[in-house]
Amino acid sequence: MDMERFYKKYRNYILFNKNIIISGIFAFFGGALFTQLYTQYDANNLANSLVTLSIEYGIYIPLFALLFYIDNKKRYVDPSTGKKDHGKIKADIKKLITAFSISEVIFSFAKISIHYELLQLRLVEPYQASMIGSLVAWVIFLVSINLSIKAVKLFRPK
Repeated sequence: MDMERFYKKYRNYILFNKNIIISGIFAFFGGALFTQLYTQYDANNLANSLVTLSIEYGIYIPLFALLFYIDNKKRYVDPSTGKKDHGKIKADIKKLITAFSISEVIFSFAKISIHYELLQLRLVEPYQASMIGSLVAWVIFLVSINLSIKAVKLFRPK
């Protein structure tokens, strides 16, 4: 299979993962910076882990939503009328929520557990604990989100 055919076949999945990775990178560095600053003001490692996760989601979710919309806005326009297909938008939002809710629970548990344990053990700096926790959780998340979007049939074959 040549690259062009491969891209056409898996375009939606490639763009979806690109959006996850881009938004994840911004959340990753934002979380690392925040957790380092947070340790200067509070020694509670569980609070640090939970608040850092919230900060990461505050960066990740809006950025992912924007990127996903930019890449997919043409999918939600009825070609015959040129108007937005609100039924298709609602159906895909439900599929995205289903896929993400499963994967985000897995991500959150892994991220908080690893981040907290590394802070407790004091083996690494706080920003490193955040980064290591995020990296491991992201690997698990990427596998689970891709399986989830396939299971909910977010992208239909052409």
